[in-house]
Amino acid sequence: MTQISTTSPDPIAPAPTAPVAVTGATGAQGGATARALLRLGLPVRALTRDPAGPAAAALRTLGAEVVRADFDDPASLAAALDGAGALFAMSTPFGSDLDTEVRQGEALLDAAAAAGGVRHIVLTSATNADRSTGIPHFDTKWRLERHLAALDVPWTVIGPGVFMDNYTNDWTLQSLREGVLHLPMPADRPLPLIAAADIGAFAALVLSRPEEFAGQRIDIASQWRTPEQIAAAIAAASGRDIRLEEVPLSVVAGYSEDLAAMFRYFQETGLDVDVDALHARYPQTGWHTVEAWAAEQSWDLGPA
Repeated sequence: MTQISTTSPDPIAPAPTAPVAVTGATGAQGGATARALLRLGLPVRALTRDPAGPAAAALRTLGAEVVRADFDDPASLAAALDGAGALFAMSTPFGSDLDTEVRQGEALLDAAAAAGGVRHIVLTSATNADRSTGIPHFDTKWRLERHLAALDVPWTVIGPGVFMDNYTNDWTLQSLREGVLHLPMPADRPLPLIAAADIGAFAALVLSRPEEFAGQRIDIASQWRTPEQIAAAIAAASGRDIRLEEVPLSVVAGYSEDLAAMFRYFQETGLDVDVDALHARYPQTGWHTVEAWAAEQSWDLGPA
């Protein structure tokens, strides 16, 4: 893990003329990164399979260029990256599978390296993915990290912690409407949480000062909080009574061995992020508390 200095950062560099290509731009991480870049005055080229969709239209309204890109279509990747000066790259196995994640991720990184004009690649991975966790979807990200490092393009890897935004997915909301937050964690075991907005803000900072961050791997988190504290934050923000209920790992394994391996690692080994040093070094990211993040959400939980 990269050692983090506590010296004050330099001012943000002027915006480059070449756009930053952003993958996943219509999703949580990529969308947050695109918006953060636009707030800094950096030109954004949003890559999406659906340029006509509402999320793409919203980015276009904010000033982003929106282009079609399909990880399984090399010609579309080449066209989307032509003229780009940097790339925000992300991958996910959810909605496909682990082999597809690696294949598509490598295709994206290779296309960026071949584009010629891409001078920096920021790849989002996962906290501690470089530590042989045995978590399948962490291990695939480590494979992509190694692939990126072998390319002849300056790079930075960001390893986000546990997404706060997962607590607003459909499965969790259904549970919350019944007054329960289900988590496969002991009530008092803290997790390093991060808001998607903070991933985007930090990625934008890196992309605005590429020389400062080149060759670094940085794990990031907004705050350490226990499951009990997460439930309390959602209860306060939603105005509903929310109790925490620990889900046995055997139940999780019935849905996904991958997720069961992740939560088993969280319980037995735990993630490691030096949040205090990170925040001291990069205060401009904002770093949401879970309470502030929850207060910003629209909790459609029905009548109390």
